[in-house]
Amino acid sequence: MFLATSLLIAFAALLIERAIGYPTVIQRTFSHPVVWIGRLIGLVEARLNRPGRQRLKGLLALMIVLAAVLAVSLPVTVFLRSFAWGWLIEAMIATAFLAQADLRRHVVAVADGLDDGLRAGRAAVSHLVGRDPYRLDPSGVARAAIESLAENASDGIVAPALWLGLFGLPGMALYKAINTADSMIGHLDARYRHFGWAAARLDDFVNLPASRLTGLIIALAGPARAAALTAMGRDAARHASPNAGWPEAAMAGALGIRLGGPRSYQGETVDLAWMGNGRIELGAHDIRAALAIYGRSLSLLAVFIGLAALAAHALI
Repeated sequence: MFLATSLLIAFAALLIERAIGYPTVIQRTFSHPVVWIGRLIGLVEARLNRPGRQRLKGLLALMIVLAAVLAVSLPVTVFLRSFAWGWLIEAMIATAFLAQADLRRHVVAVADGLDDGLRAGRAAVSHLVGRDPYRLDPSGVARAAIESLAENASDGIVAPALWLGLFGLPGMALYKAINTADSMIGHLDARYRHFGWAAARLDDFVNLPASRLTGLIIALAGPARAAALTAMGRDAARHASPNAGWPEAAMAGALGIRLGGPRSYQGETVDLAWMGNGRIELGAHDIRAALAIYGRSLSLLAVFIGLAALAAHALI
């Protein structure tokens, strides 16, 4: 019963968030849960990130954050599922952890910016990626936007929806806490190299199933399924991340383009592997083609979870 209800909630949350985003009334009343999680991570990091046994302290910090998130989300779920329509409220709360509408809006802004000129395109893509925007040519801007779209489709939509469908709001909230911890402390600089190790490794682990599923969905949603599957099988493992290569390679193959390659971070050039073996010269039209695949991918994801919910309810 729990799994069937969780899958139904995931299906409803995807539909609600895609249509209207995170409901404004909830955001105004309760703020955004990720903001609370981020503040807690910052507080714990400030107290524990001291010289000596940093990996152990980082693991302790992560456990404190996850325990706090579970302590809030689990009672809420138990309470909401105690009455008939509580699942719908749980679905509305869950929309806070999905990014379908926001991701599309940010990527559309890059395509529209490129239409207005390179400067506007660089400004728009700077809100999506960490690489140096002033070093990007029009192809670099388009490539960065498409890569961000593919990667964030996995960790911003598919992964939270998957953990929601399996374990309800607590599973989704715990995933988002791990993902937020990775984005805040899972870095390789001197301050976080050891302290953020546990957060980074756990984030890699919890994103494993969703990254593969996202790549498959993108391949099925694209106009060149065989090419997308071939690119994913050939290039995904060459990516510096154990997960990002799967959706990025699938998107590259689906569009007949190349993603990845050299880029600059804080003035330092990093030579990364290429995903796909198609065109290198890209433009705003390629971003819009990627957005079309993205839209179809979201529909496939909703259908997949909806069918899983029906199957689970039929087995009760």
